Amino acid sequence: MESLKNLSMTRYLKEGGIYAVLFILLAVIIIQEPSFLSLRNLSNILTQSSVRIIIALGVAGLIVTQGTDLSAGRQVGLAAVLSASLLQAAENVNRVYPDLGEIPIVGVILVVCAVGAFIGLVNGIIVAYLKVTPFIATLGTMIIVYGVNSLYFDSVGASPIAGFDERFSTFAQGFIRLGDFKLSYLLFYAIVAICVVWVIWNKTVFGKNIFAIGGNPEAAKVSGVNVPKTLLMIYALSGVFYAFGGMLEAGRIGSATNNLGFMYELDAIAACVVGGVSFAGGVGSVAGVVTGVLIFTVINYGMTYIGVSPYWQYIIKGSIIIFAVALDSMKYAGKK
Repeated sequence: MESLKNLSMTRYLKEGGIYAVLFILLAVIIIQEPSFLSLRNLSNILTQSSVRIIIALGVAGLIVTQGTDLSAGRQVGLAAVLSASLLQAAENVNRVYPDLGEIPIVGVILVVCAVGAFIGLVNGIIVAYLKVTPFIATLGTMIIVYGVNSLYFDSVGASPIAGFDERFSTFAQGFIRLGDFKLSYLLFYAIVAICVVWVIWNKTVFGKNIFAIGGNPEAAKVSGVNVPKTLLMIYALSGVFYAFGGMLEAGRIGSATNNLGFMYELDAIAACVVGGVSFAGGVGSVAGVVTGVLIFTVINYGMTYIGVSPYWQYIIKGSIIIFAVALDSMKYAGKK
């Protein structure tokens, strides 16, 4: 009887331990500042979550295939700087390209997404064909992308790129007012991204192949799945999501520097793991990713709201990641 009780407790720890920790953190935040529970804060949390959801959806597909992407944050930063330099207002005296005409926002989206897809393809080639582990491959591209972004940023003046075209500001900062509640346009872009990824994961052969590779790459190969091609496609798709997220982040903040996006991959990976996307591969859901991002954003926003030092926030977030991955490993070991 005692052993059954211990087994049950272990199971509950594996399945719900991370949520218990996050609930305790949230309770501490609310006790410290009851005003945290307000419509204004809810609006801000949803706005901040929107871009993070788009980025996390890109990372999630890689984790499902037993991969990861440490270059995600730097790709976000590169896309932010590129889009910011192309979408400054014509009357801005500090315009990076003073002779550049008005570029449609859709055109800029295509440009930055193409750059993101290219970087993703490079990652995919290194992982799928050169057989470099995703951790090392994306670590290398993280450094390279930051270097390229810094060179570009220095070449255009090495100062925050701001003063955006009103179209871009409205595109990224616009909202619909519902009484005292503001519904950001960013939330609608996130919903579109959620729907796209859900359809890919659940209704396409490509999506089934992603999970097959994550579950057992060798078995997937024997079953006729083109593993290298699938990995190329998922890395390229991830780059597109990072790029679009970076463009939106620049517009949301109102400026961009080469350091924008720093450590964004940390939050994205953590949100995925908290949301049940397993590093063991082959396990994950879009709903889980969205839930993980929302939980993590609430904790991040809450710690800032009550004045927790940014350094302590890094320590807490790092500990949450280790704890979440440890529980995930315990679950996987138990299944094995």
